[in-house]
Amino acid sequence: MTDPLPPVSLRPLLDTDSARVLELNSAAVPAVNDLGADDLAALIAASHSTIAVVADADPDTVLGFAILFAAGADYASENYRYFSEQAHTFLYLDRIVVAADHRGRGLGAQLYSAVFDAARALPTEVVFCEVNLQPPNPRSLAFHERLGFTEIGQQATKDDTVVVSLLSASVTRVRSAPEQ
Repeated sequence: MTDPLPPVSLRPLLDTDSARVLELNSAAVPAVNDLGADDLAALIAASHSTIAVVADADPDTVLGFAILFAAGADYASENYRYFSEQAHTFLYLDRIVVAADHRGRGLGAQLYSAVFDAARALPTEVVFCEVNLQPPNPRSLAFHERLGFTEIGQQATKDDTVVVSLLSASVTRVRSAPEQ
C-alpha cells in the first residue's frame, strides 16, 4: 500500500525548479519529448502558464508539473498547430508529468483541476492535449477518458516515430479532475 500523500500545494514553476523539472521530464520519456535546459527555458518563456505541485513540507521539490499554452502563442509544436486550426480560443496542455514514485496518489487530478481553472480564467471553453498511441500510453489514455476528454483526431509526429491521439475536453463540463 502506498503511504498517504502529505499535504500539497500548487504554484507556478520557478527558475530554481529547472533541474528537477528536467529530471522528471527525462524520466517520463517517451510519454513526453526529451528536453534540454535551453529547450525547457524557451518552452516556459513562451507558455501561457506553468503549474507545479509540491509537498507543503518541502515546497522546493517539484512532485509534478504542467506547462500550458493559450491560443496565439509563438509555438512550433506540430500538435499545437493542429489545435490552433481547430479553435480560436483554447488552452493547450503541452505536457504534464508526475514523479514516478508519486503517481496514482491524486497529483495528476490536482494538476488537471488547476489546468481547467486556468482555462476558465482565460476564458476559453476547451482544453486540448495529446496522448501517445505509439509508443502506447494506455494509462494516460484511460485517465483522460475518465476526465472527459474525447479524441478529435490522430497525428503522426517526429518523422512518423510517434502517433498521438489529439484530445479535447469542454471546460464547462469538467468541474474537477477525478481521482487517479
